Amino acid sequence: MSTPTRPATTGPAPDPASVSESAYGYRAGRTLPLRVELVRQLKRRRTLAMGAILAALPFVLVAAFAIGGEPDGPGDRITLMDTATASGANFAAVNLFVSAGFLLVVPVALFCGDTVASEASWSSLRYLLAAPVPRARLLASKLAVGLGLSLAAMVLLPLVALAVGTVAYGWGPLAIPTGGSLAPGTAATRLVVVVAYIFVSQLVTAGLAFWLSTRTDAPLGAVGGAVGLTIVGNVLDAVTALGHWRDFLPAHWQFAWADAVQPNPEWSGMIQGAAVSVTYALVLFALAFRGFARKDVVS
Repeated sequence: MSTPTRPATTGPAPDPASVSESAYGYRAGRTLPLRVELVRQLKRRRTLAMGAILAALPFVLVAAFAIGGEPDGPGDRITLMDTATASGANFAAVNLFVSAGFLLVVPVALFCGDTVASEASWSSLRYLLAAPVPRARLLASKLAVGLGLSLAAMVLLPLVALAVGTVAYGWGPLAIPTGGSLAPGTAATRLVVVVAYIFVSQLVTAGLAFWLSTRTDAPLGAVGGAVGLTIVGNVLDAVTALGHWRDFLPAHWQFAWADAVQPNPEWSGMIQGAAVSVTYALVLFALAFRGFARKDVVS
């Protein structure tokens, strides 16, 4: 009589070394390739819907300016929004400005928070582990794809905005509200820096969403929890009574990228913001991997 196999629905994942001894040709490094996970996530409706929303935002803003006329600032103060129609580069910068605080938070929370929890809600997570896919590799693949899709979302918005803005307002230098301008080539380079910084600043949200995704079987709970905690951080940053304690809040540095679109860019704020964000993110990612390695997977 053959010995019954041990179900892989609970307890820690089996040791890949022991699996390789019993399954000829098994290689842990070949399980759940990034390409397979990426294709799976790209085909999901929420990915397509999120991409459509981000691509539609520049058209909405162009229509708003066409209906409402030229943007006006309060009093004599000139802001980045006032220069939105100066050129395609300005329009792209304004799209990043209006979306960095919340809209770009949503795809990060969605792509990183829905990834593991959705497998649990579909009751397919235990079958992936029974393949067997090592838990660390499963999380690494899903995290890499989630971060990759988040970065793609942040690149998609300014690219579409730059194309739409150039058609609507022409190609030209990036006009700076405080005076002066940046040549188109320099402006494009600075916008790349801005997108990179926004991505790094959102790693905290990614870490929160991913950690919550390993703790719950409800995708909406992981995504909503990450967005909610990010909003709480923004609220706390508005409490000036906290003084220098706000320097430890990632939200305090979310618009530090504005220093990059100046004639003489200032990098100190972006460096501090990136350091705070990466520190929190590494802790949250470590908690996710540590907790999932010991979790009883029953769904």
